[in-house]
Amino acid sequence: MKHTDIKAVREDKAYLGQTLTVCGWVRTARDSKNMTFLEINDGTTLRHLQIVIDKSKMQAPDEAMKLGAAVAVTGEVVPARDGSAELNAESVTVLGTCPADYPLQKKRHTLEFLRTMPHLRVRTNTFNAVLRVRSVLAAAIHRYFQDRNYVYIHTPLITGSDCEGAGEVFTVTTNGYTTAYPDADSYYRADFFGRRASLSVSGQLEGEVAAMAMGKIYTFGPSFRAENSNTPRHVAEFWHVEPEVAFAELPDIIEIAEDMIKHIVRDLMERCPEELAFFEAHFEQGLTAKLNALLENDFAILDYTDAIELLKKADVQFVYPVEWGCDLQTEHERYITEQIYKKPVFVINYPKDIKSFYMKQNPDGKTVAATDLLVPGVGEIIGCSEREADYDKLLDAMQKRNMNLSDYRDYMDLRRFGSVPHSGFGLGFERMLMYVTGISNIRDVILYPRTVGSIR
Repeated sequence: MKHTDIKAVREDKAYLGQTLTVCGWVRTARDSKNMTFLEINDGTTLRHLQIVIDKSKMQAPDEAMKLGAAVAVTGEVVPARDGSAELNAESVTVLGTCPADYPLQKKRHTLEFLRTMPHLRVRTNTFNAVLRVRSVLAAAIHRYFQDRNYVYIHTPLITGSDCEGAGEVFTVTTNGYTTAYPDADSYYRADFFGRRASLSVSGQLEGEVAAMAMGKIYTFGPSFRAENSNTPRHVAEFWHVEPEVAFAELPDIIEIAEDMIKHIVRDLMERCPEELAFFEAHFEQGLTAKLNALLENDFAILDYTDAIELLKKADVQFVYPVEWGCDLQTEHERYITEQIYKKPVFVINYPKDIKSFYMKQNPDGKTVAATDLLVPGVGEIIGCSEREADYDKLLDAMQKRNMNLSDYRDYMDLRRFGSVPHSGFGLGFERMLMYVTGISNIRDVILYPRTVGSIR
C-alpha cells in the first residue's frame, strides 16, 4: 500500500502541511475527553510518530487503541512541540488487531525476558536501535573495503576441512541415525559428498585462495562453531568479517585493522546519533566519550610476553592463573584494556602452541606472528595473523597436530605456486556490535541467537 516512512515524516520539513498516509504498530495510546493520542512506529526510526485524533471529527476504532495493533493513518502533517512533526488524523484503519495478552505491555522489559520472545522483542526500542546499528555498521564495513579495491568473496559454508584445526564443527549429513555401517569412514562414504563435511568455522582458507589471485579480498558472512561455551560472548552461529591481503606482513594487517575499526565507528557516529544516545542512556554511561577516544588515540601494541608480566604484577586475584604459554582469558583481556591501557590493545607474538597451524612462525621458534585486538568491556574482537608462507614450515606444523593433510591439499599448494607473504584477520561482527552499543550479552545483538541447548 502507498505510504510514507515515519522517519521521513519526522525529519523532512517538506512534508509539513501535506496530507499523506503512514503505517505502523501502536506503541502507546492515550484517551481524553476531547482528544485521542496514538504513538506509532514503523521501524524506520527510533522515535515514534504521534497521531492526534480530534474526537469532534472522528473516533478511533477500539482495536486501534490496543498496544501492538497495526494501523494505517491518513492525515495532515503538522509541527510537533519537539520540533519534528505529528499527524492530525483524518482516518485510522486497523490492519492487524492485537489481543490483550500481547506481552510487550510495559515500557521496559529485561533483556533476559525479551530473549524468551525473539519474534516480538524486535518491536522494542532496544532492538529497533540494535538492528538499525547492525545494518549501518554492516554497510560501513562493505564501503570501507569496496572503496579500497578489495574484492568481496563468497566463501563456502559447507567445507571438508576445519580451518582452526580444533574439530569443533557441526557435521553436515543427509544420513539419519543408523547402525548399518561398521565404522565412521563407511558412514561418510555413503553420505551426500562421499566424505565428511561440516559447516564452516571461517572462510579464511578459501579467502587465502582468492587473495593469491585478487590481491585484496574480504568475506562477510556467517560462521558456525560447535563450542560448548555458554558465555555472554559466544554463540554457535555468528557473523564474521575476514579480509585477506597479499604482500602484507603482520604490521601491515594491524594497520589495516585499526584503520577499518576507526572508519566504521566514525561512520556509525555520523549516521546513528539517536541510537547511540539511546544506548548511552540505557546501557553504557560514557559510551560516546569511549568511541570518541577510540577515534582520537592510537591503539596500543603489547607483546604477549610483556602482557604476561603485567598480569603477574597486577594486584588482582584472577580466577585463571597467569603463566607464559597460557591463553588469555576474558578477565585478563579486560584488565589489560580497562585497567592498564584504557583503550584498545593489539597483543602480538603469541606462543605457537596455543595458536592455529597456519600462523607464521617467528624466528625465535616459540611464537607466531599473530595478534588479538582487545577492547574494553568485551575483550577480543579480532583474531589476526600473518599466514605461514613457507611450505615446509606449514607442513611441519600440520604434522605435529596430526592433521589429515589430504583435506588441505589446495591450501598447501598455495605455498608451492608463487607463495607470497600474506596476512588477514577475522572480526567478530556481534562482538563489535557489543562494543559500540554497550550491550553486554551477544545474544542481544543478533536476531535469533544460537547457543548450547537452545535453538528457536
